[in-house]
Amino acid sequence: MIGELGRRSSTALLIHSALIQAVTFLVRPAATYRALELDVPPFALGVLAASYAVFPLLLALPIGGLVDRLGERRLMAIGAAVVLGCSAFLLFWGSSVAALVAGTALLGAGQLACVVGQQAVVANNAASSRLDSAFGYLTFAASLGQALGPLAISVVGGVSVHPNTQAIFILSVGMSLVLFLTTFLISRKVSGRTSKVKAKNAAKGGAIALLKTPGVVRALATSATVLAVVDLTVVYLPALGAERGLTAATVGLMLTVRALFSMVSRIGLGSMSRKLGRMRLLVLSLAISTVALAVAAIPMPAWLLFVVMAFLGLGLGIGQPLTMSWLSAQAPAGQRGRALALRLAGNRVGQVVLPSAIGVVAVGLGAAGVFLASAAAVGGTMLLLRGVRLDD
Repeated sequence: MIGELGRRSSTALLIHSALIQAVTFLVRPAATYRALELDVPPFALGVLAASYAVFPLLLALPIGGLVDRLGERRLMAIGAAVVLGCSAFLLFWGSSVAALVAGTALLGAGQLACVVGQQAVVANNAASSRLDSAFGYLTFAASLGQALGPLAISVVGGVSVHPNTQAIFILSVGMSLVLFLTTFLISRKVSGRTSKVKAKNAAKGGAIALLKTPGVVRALATSATVLAVVDLTVVYLPALGAERGLTAATVGLMLTVRALFSMVSRIGLGSMSRKLGRMRLLVLSLAISTVALAVAAIPMPAWLLFVVMAFLGLGLGIGQPLTMSWLSAQAPAGQRGRALALRLAGNRVGQVVLPSAIGVVAVGLGAAGVFLASAAAVGGTMLLLRGVRLDD
């Protein structure tokens, strides 16, 4: 994956990427189940969900600055230690709403540090010609972790409506410990590549300066839109299925198909990017996503909707890693960690703003209206790419 680091470091990085997502997608549902055990009011579940996003939104830029100053591996170790502490805290003291909120907030902060560190490893160590391929493998590993976390709940939690959360938290402690130890299998060279020029850039760089860098705002807007549409699909496909009389099992399989094809699209991302060019491939992925979203709004047989979801998965799956490599290429040396953290903060904002805006626009039109509005949003991002050089 990253020739300069060697096979051991590359493998450890991919394991780290999968594990942090698996722990996140294990702990968050477990915290919700624990809250339900405590018979909390509905608004408390909203606070619990929001607590995960608030810390990353507030800490994204400071953490991005830290990765450029302290080094990627050190920040990944700190993030993994925070996640391990969060898992242990929830295991021993997660018996109140306040404790669950605090633990979930810590999880968000630790996850952010790990992810920013992982992405900065790729941005600062992969050859420019290998960026798309490297980010493709990194996001593939992350997607795999997101699938393994919920699977672990079904295995450990049992078959009851309310799973054994204590057993789940014990598992999360074990996985978090492995996550922390895996960090040290990554070569020290990861944090040893910061030159004096990079250090100078890291010290003087800021969010405003980054936003003025050509291409950065376009990459941020494209990334935020794609991720928000992924969330919208997860939320509104069940509603669309209900309107058309599809069973929950069928809708679940459709979401699985979308996720699987997103993973598949990332395996050969490097070769596709080299053949077509990064911007051409990004425009193509956005076009496929736009058409798939618009077509999904049209009544059709269930089997055909499965095909549409497959194409949607391919389109949306390509967008995230390509915006990572695009942003890494545009950001000045020494500020890539901060740029990638800014991207994550922009994603969080997009996940709040875009669904709210589309919900208002599509009011009265049902779930099909949401898919049409989402198609318009993704199609609109293609206008942002006008004038961008194909070799950027």
